[in-house]
Amino acid sequence: MKQEGNKKAVSLKTLTKSNVWDIQENDIFRMLDGIDKDAEAKENIRKYVEIIKTAFLLEELKDDAALLKGKYEKMGYKITIITFDEKNKTVWAIKKRPIARVSDLSYENITHISAAKLCEVLGRNFGGGWDSLSQSIRDIIESGFDISTTTLPSNRLHKPGGMYDKKVNDGFEVLEVPKGTWTEAIFVKVKPQQEKLRMQFQTHDEDEIPEDTYNSPDEDDLEMDEPTDFNDDDLNEDNYRTTFSITEDLDEDAEGLEIADED
Repeated sequence: MKQEGNKKAVSLKTLTKSNVWDIQENDIFRMLDGIDKDAEAKENIRKYVEIIKTAFLLEELKDDAALLKGKYEKMGYKITIITFDEKNKTVWAIKKRPIARVSDLSYENITHISAAKLCEVLGRNFGGGWDSLSQSIRDIIESGFDISTTTLPSNRLHKPGGMYDKKVNDGFEVLEVPKGTWTEAIFVKVKPQQEKLRMQFQTHDEDEIPEDTYNSPDEDDLEMDEPTDFNDDDLNEDNYRTTFSITEDLDEDAEGLEIADED
């Protein structure tokens, strides 16, 4: 979801917890080059370091011995010497923080990944589907993406001209979560920029880091006793649901089954 088009180069003085996800290790080194000649930048270096650490792993090495540098380079770090003044030099090892699990997602970085990357992250963490995520994580994801889900018998999910095809043709990425003989499909698409910005203003302050309650169950989750494995005999109004209308996709293949939608 990285934004296309020309952008002004980010500097230390314009660095934020959001745009820091746009840059790479070499950009950090570029920003710090010549900091010894900038009194204001040196005075605020702790502030800049805290912002950098939201998107990068940063280690200050005690020396620049080749053995120590080689150890960090094998772990994917890039090494540089930062000169703050003639008597104050330090060796930094720095690496971009990976976004590998849903607990790595934040309001700051959600706007800097693609729908395919989000599906990859969700796929590593899923077991129970979209509803297995905490409300706080869902809010973060939905601040940058349009999300819709449906659960269907696996042999009907890819029916030609059905819901799956329509979503894919509309530009959605899809993550499929098997549930016995059923499959939950999670459709993911980047929100339009204007809507995405409005959501960000409504939900958080740019420098506010939301509480991560990924491992804490929601109240609704505690009240629900929903089976994770399905078979064809389990179909009823209580266990079949979709987050958008599927009326237009029902036809004679439904075989008289009564299906209930959930808003």
